[in-house]
Amino acid sequence: MAQAGANVGVTQAAFYPLLTLGASAGFEASNFGTWLAAASNFWSVAPAAIVTVFDGGRRRAVSDEAKAAFVETEAAYRSSVLGAFREVEDQLSTLRLLEQEAEIQARASAAAERSLTQANNRYQGGVVTYLEVVTAQTRTLENERAEVSILSRRMAASVQLLKALGGGWTVANLPAD
Repeated sequence: MAQAGANVGVTQAAFYPLLTLGASAGFEASNFGTWLAAASNFWSVAPAAIVTVFDGGRRRAVSDEAKAAFVETEAAYRSSVLGAFREVEDQLSTLRLLEQEAEIQARASAAAERSLTQANNRYQGGVVTYLEVVTAQTRTLENERAEVSILSRRMAASVQLLKALGGGWTVANLPAD
């Protein structure tokens, strides 16, 4: 964007005349012996102005092109910034929802563990068949697998959040095995 803005400034400068100040000095003589005579010395100082009177609208077209390129660059920059904000907000929202889901699933897993303990106690007391114990074990395993799945999704969302924030980690920062 900075370069596109600078290009607009350059094209605007083309509308102004070019002013220069030149100077020259030297010796002028037809033979070597008269070089140091005062009549053979010369000097001059003069300003010069260069103005383009008619260019067929070329400067205006170049200026308009530079302005359009700046507007395009600005729009692309805004789009990328808004996209980055959207990605960060999406991942933060995902992490917030997954945290709530993990809390609920942890309670469900704890309840399944209590149910399994009670089923084992009833089986050992001879009140129920082993089928109830197997069913409780299945529910406990399903809840534990759901907890692991939620944890995996939370980790993936954390990585996506870091990516949306611009990274900031390297392989060297990872814990050693």
